[in-house]
Amino acid sequence: MIDFLISLLGKLNPRLVAALEKRLRKIPAVRRQIEKEYDALMAGLEAELKPYRGEFTTYAALPENGRTHTDILQEMKSLNQREQSRWQNGFVSGAVYHGDPEHIEFLNKVYALNSQSNPLHADLWPSASKFEAEIVAMTAAMLGAGADDDICGTVSSGGTESILLAMKTYRDWAKERKGINKPEMIVPETAHAAFDKAAQYFNIKMVRVHVNSFFRADVAAMAQAINKNSIVLVGSAPSFPHGAIDPIEQLSELARQRGIGCHVDACLGGFILPWAEKLGYPVPLFDFRLPGVTSMSADTHKYGYAAKGTSVALYRSPELRHYQYYTVADWPGGLYFSPTFAGSRPGALSAACWAAMLAIGQDGYLAATKRIMETAVALKQGIAAIPELKILGDPLWVIAFASDEVDIYRALDVMTKRGWSLNGLHHPAAVHIAVTLRHTQPGVAQRFVDDLGAAVAHIKIHPAEEGGMAPVYGMAATMPLRGLVTDMLKQYIDLLYKV
Repeated sequence: MIDFLISLLGKLNPRLVAALEKRLRKIPAVRRQIEKEYDALMAGLEAELKPYRGEFTTYAALPENGRTHTDILQEMKSLNQREQSRWQNGFVSGAVYHGDPEHIEFLNKVYALNSQSNPLHADLWPSASKFEAEIVAMTAAMLGAGADDDICGTVSSGGTESILLAMKTYRDWAKERKGINKPEMIVPETAHAAFDKAAQYFNIKMVRVHVNSFFRADVAAMAQAINKNSIVLVGSAPSFPHGAIDPIEQLSELARQRGIGCHVDACLGGFILPWAEKLGYPVPLFDFRLPGVTSMSADTHKYGYAAKGTSVALYRSPELRHYQYYTVADWPGGLYFSPTFAGSRPGALSAACWAAMLAIGQDGYLAATKRIMETAVALKQGIAAIPELKILGDPLWVIAFASDEVDIYRALDVMTKRGWSLNGLHHPAAVHIAVTLRHTQPGVAQRFVDDLGAAVAHIKIHPAEEGGMAPVYGMAATMPLRGLVTDMLKQYIDLLYKV
């Protein structure tokens, strides 16, 4: 029944589908069938997501007697040893960007020294302010800030928060300076999901614009989308799905001419592109050297090689940054202010970020980028040599590939069984690998190409093989009912929190 409905609705206008979906989901028989489909999918995933059940004690309540430190640490070491080999050996797309044991040990020591630090209490820990101010300054200088510029910013908890902060900033700026009460952001459809989250959180209308055949933003279409309520244009450098760098120079000039903001999401590329440019790779202008760029986001915890939990949001001027801040002057608890969403924050993460940037330096980032780019070239050549696959666009180091001959999500499953952790993509169906230092280890790139070729060959022999995430990705990619897909994702998250 559900398959018939999906097939029928797939032929209708999307707006009509959305209206019908709300009604269909209220019909008990339809709802029961949908839930049956969900239950079958989740049952197949539960064993993968909960592999430690039955082997380690499960705690649904506090233990009656506290466990010893030694006992707890021993269990955590056991879990860590099981999970470490995959990312340490370079079988993971992104996720762990450095991973060298000496580097990890250094960051752990820095964290331990600063474990009690909290930037909210600047009077107690002025070192935290020093670290964060210098992180921002070093990142800004790397991304085109000149000696006479007023480029400034803040340290956040990650790329999503940096993007949320920037969009909240433009909303408040546009309301105060331009009287816009129904703000709109214009983004390429390939922009990170954090922009959609910002739209939902801050009541900003999100205007999605299609991308071209190289998966880059269509400047003409974005220009056409600008209206009196537009507050910001968004470009990616590069985009998460396909590693494509949007035409930032054109977008930023368009924004400048129209008097609106231009945010460059360089969360993924901020600590790669400046060095790739120095190495001679074809990197277009994307940063504050362009006068129309008014803000950027760059993740220090990705290719900045800091510990997870830091990113930088940058602004063209302190005046614009002020719209990000939160201040309250009439609270009975006293004067309260914070630069980002959090109040208390782990100062140790900022300390570790600062330490990582100093330890690596310009020469270290340049050398790391050289290794990554050379490995990416080898991977692209290897993928292109597999007849059934095609690389999407012309990426530098985030490489998306698809197929017109085999189910690419089945390939994802087979690669998972071979120890790889890759990213599935939608619209079009594809898989990507974000190359990191882990992949630059001897033999890893060739192992990837060999396994990928073997995966494709396996699928051609066994085209109907079931299991893994392929059914989930397949359903999400083909189902016209967006609400059903989001329900499925919520059930997946429920499963993560199931003890």
